[in-house]
Amino acid sequence: MSACGVTHVIWIPDSETGTWEQSLSSHPRIKLLRVCREGEAIAVAAGLLLGGQRPVVIIQCTGLFEAGDALRNVVHDMKLPLLLIIGLRGYNAFQKHATRDTCPIFAEPILKAWQIPYVLLTDESSGADLQRTLSEALAGRRAGAAVIAE
Repeated sequence: MSACGVTHVIWIPDSETGTWEQSLSSHPRIKLLRVCREGEAIAVAAGLLLGGQRPVVIIQCTGLFEAGDALRNVVHDMKLPLLLIIGLRGYNAFQKHATRDTCPIFAEPILKAWQIPYVLLTDESSGADLQRTLSEALAGRRAGAAVIAE
């Protein structure tokens, strides 16, 4: 994220991204902002974008569902290049038919419906893949998401 010029991370950590807290909170150039709800995270990111900053919102897939109207407004009405990192809870277990969690069923179709370009990052993916995903969205001055399979 630092290599992409990210200035702020607005987040509600989940079991996967929660492990990033120490790195994010101690980073000298990235400000970590904790919020209560996912729609609030998107609104805070919009304000930062309007103020010339480069934020990333980190949420879980269920938070994506909760934040739909804020996402629609920021990306499609305001046309702001919102960057998202979304933890896709239950994806790995779902692939093995070992969960009833419906989050993996709905997350990708919702991103497609909202016309948010995204890349699914799996256990085989690297930090470079995350950087490339964010960089491509930034270069295109568009919204984009990295979906992290959990």
